[in-house]
Amino acid sequence: MTAFSTLNVLPAAQLDNLNELGYLTMTPVQAAALPAILEGRDVRVQAKTGSGKTAAFGLGLLQQIDATLYQTQSLVMCPTRELAEQVAGELRRLARFLPNTKILTLCGGQPFGAQRDSLQHAPHIIVATPGRLLDHLQKGTVSLEALQTLVLDEADRMLDMGFSDAIDEVTRFAPPTRQTLLFSATWPEAIAAISGRVQQNPLAIEIDSVDALPAIEQQFFDTTQRGKIPLLQKLLSLHQPASCVVFCNTKKDCQAVCDALTEAGQSVLSLHGDLEQRDRDQTLVRFANGSARVLVATDVAARGLDIKSLELVVNYELAWDPEVHVHRIGRTARAGNSGLAISFCAPEEAQRANILAEMLQIKLNWVEAPANVGIVPLAAEMVTLCIDGGKKAKMRPGDVLGALTGDIGLDGADIGKIAVHPAHVYVAVRQSVAKKAWKQLQDGKIKGKSCKVRLLK
Repeated sequence: MTAFSTLNVLPAAQLDNLNELGYLTMTPVQAAALPAILEGRDVRVQAKTGSGKTAAFGLGLLQQIDATLYQTQSLVMCPTRELAEQVAGELRRLARFLPNTKILTLCGGQPFGAQRDSLQHAPHIIVATPGRLLDHLQKGTVSLEALQTLVLDEADRMLDMGFSDAIDEVTRFAPPTRQTLLFSATWPEAIAAISGRVQQNPLAIEIDSVDALPAIEQQFFDTTQRGKIPLLQKLLSLHQPASCVVFCNTKKDCQAVCDALTEAGQSVLSLHGDLEQRDRDQTLVRFANGSARVLVATDVAARGLDIKSLELVVNYELAWDPEVHVHRIGRTARAGNSGLAISFCAPEEAQRANILAEMLQIKLNWVEAPANVGIVPLAAEMVTLCIDGGKKAKMRPGDVLGALTGDIGLDGADIGKIAVHPAHVYVAVRQSVAKKAWKQLQDGKIKGKSCKVRLLK
């Protein structure tokens, strides 16, 4: 157990901030990588999802930021919008000790013009997906002339999504003297090649092989394609998870499974690449705050989904790649908690199951389907209210909480998570008081102003 104070270079204000965030000791990846990162060395790290790598590179790049210099000094590249938002949120928490630090996300699916306007005052840190970042670099709306630290996060996933050329192009805009940090859950030859092109004499660190999974019970069920929905219904009724992610390989199957569960009365949402950004944001907020019990998702959500206590993961279809399987089931059993991962295997998926067992060097735990299970649909405890306003209107969680408990008279126990986004505030309230809260917020005021409120369904 190694304290952050043993690094001897982090300022007292940052150490106090880490204590407030509950970061009392370093994870293995932080203890191994941070000394070299803080020295300015290039580092390449192989570590699985949930290992604490964001704080590892976040603490390193923040140490180099000069908040009085309004130039982009650090860049983090991520494969998906969800991961980029998660990383930016974590960096903002880590940067609380450093006033006036501007952190901006640049992702596709968001208006280019609004991003261009935000870039008129250069952010200190950019968190971006490769395609949209390259658009800005080519149009001259982003400058990397002052860049000190470049981070490639989930580099293997970026290559899987076809971003290799974009990564090479982005690095041509960056100074050759920069520090480059590369993080990857797996280490295929293509990642080694990228490291060779963009890094200089990097320190190589490997933390936990990808098959070293913490406290995850895996169960495999032999079924047919037509039998998957009935089996899923039985297992959800049997286990009654507070939160569950069901993974599908395609957007079409993802939506079909979600539709079938919805028709059966399950509290379920879907997440896939065809959703608009606002719908994706609302889906993630509603699932995270308990307004839905089941999320049916493609692998766009396998990385970047930040749910603290995910009880159950279901592979509705076996992943084509064993490494993707590992990332999927790694969404449960976070922070030392136990977890259950269930995988369905139709006859046409048998070869994938054999490859999985061979690659991970495990014996698959085949389980008989439960019999005589009554279907009890999962019901959500909470409902989400969407309030127009958000950060742009200078709304804070306390403002919303005060309106609900003071003016409306709700009990604090009836109010769940409050998430403040740029143009909206999302607040979870218990089902039993949702309509009362919605109606009275519509008729009342927050910070002395009337506001539009919607119940998300």
